[in-house]
Amino acid sequence: MVQIEIPKGENYGAEWERRKYVPKDGEPELPPQIAQFANKGADEVMQELNRLPFFMTKLDETDGEGGENTELEALKSLAYEGEPEEIATNFKNQGNDCFKAKQYKNALIYYTKGLEVDCGVDELNKALYLNRAACNLDLRNYRRCIEDCKKALLIDEKNAKACFRSGKAFLAIDRLDEAKQILEYGLGFGENADLKILLDKVEKKIAEVQEQKSKKEHQLKEQQMKQEILTTSMKLRHIEVVKSINPPEIIKEAKIRLEDPMDYQSQLIFPALILYPTIDEFDFIAEVSELSTPLEILELILNRPKEWFDEKHKEFHVKTLVCFMETISGGLVKIGKKIEINQALMKDTPKVPLFDGALKLYVVPKSEADSWPSQWNKFAALQARKELQ
Repeated sequence: MVQIEIPKGENYGAEWERRKYVPKDGEPELPPQIAQFANKGADEVMQELNRLPFFMTKLDETDGEGGENTELEALKSLAYEGEPEEIATNFKNQGNDCFKAKQYKNALIYYTKGLEVDCGVDELNKALYLNRAACNLDLRNYRRCIEDCKKALLIDEKNAKACFRSGKAFLAIDRLDEAKQILEYGLGFGENADLKILLDKVEKKIAEVQEQKSKKEHQLKEQQMKQEILTTSMKLRHIEVVKSINPPEIIKEAKIRLEDPMDYQSQLIFPALILYPTIDEFDFIAEVSELSTPLEILELILNRPKEWFDEKHKEFHVKTLVCFMETISGGLVKIGKKIEINQALMKDTPKVPLFDGALKLYVVPKSEADSWPSQWNKFAALQARKELQ
């Protein structure tokens, strides 16, 4: 063993001065080894040291200016000296060291280099494929993991690790049937706790997916049945629906429904748009029953503070209003305030439809009940409907 004696006490300073670098005439102020770092920061120094193979923490293949790192190239050439099996084993060992340090990308590179050697030794190649599969699994390269496991199984068809890692990768990408198949295949060669635990997890996921699928199918069938019942109910009532080219935003999300969606004889419920054309205003009710009367609707929406009934609205009292509905031919028909809405909708002549699934009720003061209908533009009303596009 070589021992270095360190001077102590009072002689230490003198010894340091004796060994201190003192440049002679024509020599640099600092030794060449240190001078290159003199004006560089800590990060730059570490970057330079990283280029030296002994200090490397990551691969640096340049000389710092885009050229070749000659020292590294020398080490690379040494890595390929020896018999193919020896070279492949060396790469495998380096890969294992990186894997233990969780440097999965570097480990993957070493395992790949080991396979590229093509050493012809099945056991070694199998280990390289399995180890690379483990790297790909941790790096979430699931399809590459599966491919490596397949290649390992071509060498050893009973390999449990290959079955487990490919099963885990299949599970990660939701290819559950394939995950189950490969795990059952592996268990066919004997009991394996890891394979069994993973298989149970896969089967549980398959059951959950199947349950969700069945639930969705049931919901879809139920929705279809409800829609069929609603359609039948509308037909039996002789109620028609007309679609507009540009329906009002407020009724776009509104829906017709049955009070009991599974009973076509239960009440129809739909939204109502109450329009006041003489003052260019409207009200909206999200849901009214087909058994409601215009009078009940007006009593509901005109239950307002006295301040609302100003000069503009002075004639808008329940008793002083007249109701109209648009017909399927584009005209208008006066509706009695005390009749149920469904009586107007079910009558064949004149035919009054729902518009975009909503009741459309025009309300004008009695003083304008004769003049306003004469201003109605039948052609414009028909043009606004989708059927005439």
